[in-house]
Formats: sequence, C-alpha cells, structure tokens
Amino acid sequence: MLIISLVVLAVLASLPWWLPARVVALRVRVFERINGDEGIPVPGDLAGVEHFGTLYAHPAATGRSRGAALSDLFWYWLSPGPEMHQEHLEAGDTYDAVARVTRRLLAVRRTEAEELARRCASRALRDVRGLVRLRDLMMPLWAEFSYELVFAEPCPREARDLIAGNAADVSSALKCTSLRHLGRRKRLTAYLLRNLHRVRVPLPEGLTAREKAYYLHGAFFTTAVVQLSEAMAHLLLVLARHPEVQERARTGDDRYLDQVIAETMRLYPLFGIAHRITTGDIALDERTTIPAGSVLCFNYPAFHRAGLADPDRFDPDRFAGPGAKDLNHIPFGVAANRPCPAWRLAPIAMRAVAREVLDRYVLDSSVSHTRSLPHRGPCLLTPRDAPHRPGPALAYLRVRDRWEDVWRSLAQLVLGTYMVWDARRLRLCERHFEGSEAEKRYAHPGSTHSTRHGS
Repeated sequence: MLIISLVVLAVLASLPWWLPARVVALRVRVFERINGDEGIPVPGDLAGVEHFGTLYAHPAATGRSRGAALSDLFWYWLSPGPEMHQEHLEAGDTYDAVARVTRRLLAVRRTEAEELARRCASRALRDVRGLVRLRDLMMPLWAEFSYELVFAEPCPREARDLIAGNAADVSSALKCTSLRHLGRRKRLTAYLLRNLHRVRVPLPEGLTAREKAYYLHGAFFTTAVVQLSEAMAHLLLVLARHPEVQERARTGDDRYLDQVIAETMRLYPLFGIAHRITTGDIALDERTTIPAGSVLCFNYPAFHRAGLADPDRFDPDRFAGPGAKDLNHIPFGVAANRPCPAWRLAPIAMRAVAREVLDRYVLDSSVSHTRSLPHRGPCLLTPRDAPHRPGPALAYLRVRDRWEDVWRSLAQLVLGTYMVWDARRLRLCERHFEGSEAEKRYAHPGSTHSTRHGS
C-alpha cells in the first residue's frame, strides 16, 4: 500500500513536467480533425519562405472571410458583429468607407499620442505593486486610450469596465481558457449605440446605427484593446525575463527600445495564422498555380524565424544594423494588402507606456513565455524606491506557473474543442454569405452572385 501511494504521489508531482505538452499535442490533432484539410500553409511545401511576401501582397490574395470554413471560427469568437469587423470585410464600398474613418480616428500627432498613452498609463499604474498579470493590467489602460481616440474625452469608469471586460473575454476565448460571455459584448454594443452621436468624426454613411456600433466595437474596442494589451504584456514580460535588456532599455534612447519592441514582435507576433482567400489564380512559377478560391494560411511565427541561425534567442541587436531590413519581419502585415491601420500609432504608444512602466518599476518574472500567453503574463513589479528582493516571489511564480499549466492545458483542450465544434455547427460566416446570395437572387432572379459590399 505504501509503495502504491508513493507511486501515485510521484506521478502527481511529475504532472507539470509532461502533461501540458501532451495535452497541447492532443489539442493540435483534435483541431486538425475538426477543421479538416482546408488551407495551404505559407511557408510550406507548395509555397516556401521565398513566396511569403509575394503571396501576401498579391492582389488576388485579398479575400477575407467568404469561402473559408476557418472564417466560421473567427466570426464565432468576434460575434456579435463580425460582418462589420474591418479585418473581415470583403473589398468594396463598405470596406473603403470604414477604412477611411479608421484612418481619421488614428491620425493623431505623435506628441498627442505619446501624451495620451502616458496619461492612461499613469492612471492604470496608480498604487500598483507586487505580483500582477500583465495582460490584465494593460487592458483598462488601452480601453481608456481607445475611448479617447474615438470620443476625444476622458473615458468614464462604466465604459472602461465594459471595454476591458469584453476584450478580456475575447482574448480568453481565443486562447481557449474560457467560453464566450455574450452578455458583456451586448452591453458594450448597447453603450455604443447610445453614444454614436458623440464620436469625434462622422461615421461611415450608408450603415445602420447597429452596423456603426459593430464597426467601432470590432475595430477599436475589441481588436485594438486586445492586440495592444497582448503586445505590451509580451514586451514587459521579455523585459522582466532579461534584466540586462531591461536596464539598457530604461537608461538608453528610444532607438534601442524600438529594437526591443521589434524583436519582441518578431518572437511573439500577435497573429499566429492569418488566412486569406484567393479571388483569382496566382502563378507561383511556370509549373505551379494556386487556383482561385484557395485558402492561404500565412504562418507569422514560422516566417519570422526563417533565415536565422538561432531564431528562438531574444536579441534586440538583430535590428541594430543595416541587415535589419533583410529580416523576415512583418509585425503589421504588408503595405500592399491591408496592413494593420495602427502600424504607425501602436509603436509610438507602446514606447510611451513602456517608458512609464520602466520609470516606476523593476520587473521580474520566472514564468514560461509563449506566443499565445495563456497565463496572461505573471510578473513582479517592484517600485524603484523600494527594496528589490525578488527571489522568493520568483520561486513561487515558477512553481505556480508549472501547476497552472496542468489545469489550464486541460481546460484549453475541453473548451477549445467545444468552441471549434460549436463554431462549425453554427456556421456564422457561411450562413451570412448564403443569406446575402439569397437576398440578391430574390431581388434579381437569375443572378448567382451577391453584389452586397462588405458582407
């Protein structure tokens, strides 16, 4: 009996060292089975690293959602309102209209963006110290930042909590650590509907009030908040795990901090796989053509690591010399195919927030660091005027992180499998376009193609 008890205890004690990796591998296999064989990986056997940039920028690689079963999953996570999300709108008048408004809302002077980021950071960091989850710390900050961009006034507590709660829900669902909570999203949509008249620039004409609310919801109060929070959590976590880089970034100029940001986004890109649907044939060479209707799955992490001798090493000096321009590095996409509209503003705001954090705290962490960041970035923040003795806290973080990985990986397996299955069952994207085609055929008998822009 004693031997059996000892064996059971030994197995339980060993779980953090082997179970999470096995569960992740099982999740990958389950997702592959559910999603089927759709998608041409880039880089992959058909299209290598050398084709990545050309394919990404190709004018026939512009389909966003229509015709890809994978779209059902993204629409599921972004609902309600994915049909009005700027990233998922098909090319056409509606996309052009919302893109113009987005550019106007983001067109703030550098000094204004820096000051706004600093003010939001100062409020978010007030009285913060000790162990925190970096992503959770950043969400209210970027909620206020996005609100002021849209409404040009300080963010009320009610709005901040709605925006941050919705963004946290979306992020957790994307990482499969939690199911969606549609009540939060609907409350945010209702708030936006009541306040559309206060947006500082005219919203796109031709949209219903609900469509305008969905546009703001998706572009500014979901994607912007989630992505900026994730990016800052990655940035602060690498600084916490590399003390020498942290000190150099704190005392150095903006150029070095920009290198740190670039290397962080190389190692931990915000997008894992971005899928595009081809709207025409694309000839790779004389023998190989990718037909129209194909789903291209652009693998950002694989592309960012290609061509480097030690791609997993964190080294900001990669971006110091003239060779930086030759790196495979597209953190904001490419100019020829809808780059992230915040490609200019985001690094400016991130740098200002990083400066504010580094001026106030010494950062330490001993947790694992992966691109998906399912643990939300546990970190110790020690005020610079307080004694710095991180040893016990780091030992605690290391053990806690390993054990959290056990239950978290099991939760991701169960919840992720359910959400992928549910998304395929609901077919939100596929049914949306089927409905558009049905409306068009009803209005114009004999027609087989929808001309409703932005569906």
